[in-house]
Amino acid sequence: MYFAIKTYSFKKEERLKSRKLVETLFQDGKAFSLFPYRVIFMIAELPANAPAQAGFTVSSRKFPRAVDRNRIKRLGRECWRLHKSPLLQLLQEKQLQLAVFFIYTDKKIPEFTPLRHKFSLILNRLEKEILKMSVEPGSSEI
Repeated sequence: MYFAIKTYSFKKEERLKSRKLVETLFQDGKAFSLFPYRVIFMIAELPANAPAQAGFTVSSRKFPRAVDRNRIKRLGRECWRLHKSPLLQLLQEKQLQLAVFFIYTDKKIPEFTPLRHKFSLILNRLEKEILKMSVEPGSSEI
């Protein structure tokens, strides 16, 4: 695989853009909430060569101004960019591809530092969920 683990980037191949994949993700994906995000994820064959593709959304009902929605999405993408390395390493070890979507659920614009901490907790939980999914019943792998 082409991917360098320790690069802190968020390239085009890592962005979840496929409408068909997003619809499948919302229909068949697993979800959990860890304030201020609802996370929907699924192990899937991705069209790109990346181990994971991520998408971000913010409710236009809670944030009518596009400037505010864009700011929140930008903060979320930055947190993803900084904390994704261990998750991508796990996916490469297991030879899996992940589609994940982050839905911001709070009613106020977040500060970066607390959001960054929350995002690390979210990604740790996501790693645990992937490990649970990848271990099949009757398998000796942990």
